[in-house]
Amino acid sequence: MGDGNGRYRGTESRPSWENRLPQWLRRRSREDAGDASGRARDRLDQLLATAAAGLPLAPAAHPSGYSCSCERIGCPTPARHPVSFAWQTQSTHDPAAVERWAEDQPEANFITATGMVHDVLDVPLPAGRAALERLLADGTDVGPVAESGEERMLFFTATRGTPEDEDEWWPCELDCHPETMDEHPGLRWHSRGSYVLVPPSRLPGDLGVVWVRGPGHPLPDPLTLLEALADACSRYAEETGRHDPDHHSVAWPLSR
Repeated sequence: MGDGNGRYRGTESRPSWENRLPQWLRRRSREDAGDASGRARDRLDQLLATAAAGLPLAPAAHPSGYSCSCERIGCPTPARHPVSFAWQTQSTHDPAAVERWAEDQPEANFITATGMVHDVLDVPLPAGRAALERLLADGTDVGPVAESGEERMLFFTATRGTPEDEDEWWPCELDCHPETMDEHPGLRWHSRGSYVLVPPSRLPGDLGVVWVRGPGHPLPDPLTLLEALADACSRYAEETGRHDPDHHSVAWPLSR
């Protein structure tokens, strides 16, 4: 209907951007759905590749805002711990189980239980990058490597297994608990009884765990990496003033 001035009431009189808004919103919704589907597919592909490499996986907590999905007040390791207390027996590299978990828990992070198939040498990120450069330059076989947020680098190695002399190698409980982890900035050795997050886990603050070298690389003997990692951690401690004279440069596991 005209308004007497040659203009028409209705959609024709709206600004062009208003006419296009519903169409733009529909297109954006389709694009977002496509992006979400792509992210879910990429997440599953990475988890299945990790399982195919033999690393046992189990679901873990995930970020909820700047906190943790476990809803524990003051959670000491938000989005960094398993969901189930039975994570050691639950952990598996069975692809059907991993796919079921990933689909049933689309927000979940995943941990891998160490000391079964593999160990993990966990170092400050700057030290890890320096050590990785040195190791590759020396032609050392380096296995899978991941960066965890902006703080740590994870070197995946073969496990030391269960030696006959348990006095020399014991079940893993790190020399620090989650509540005191920040007080131990050096090298941590995750073996039996421990775990680490695997990519593509998400951390609070839009950070994450990402592969630097994927899980398809063969697992090396940890002792072939230890010297370079320990040296890099020592230099890092000297440069940052984070040296702790009461602890060894390597965080050896303690018995319970």
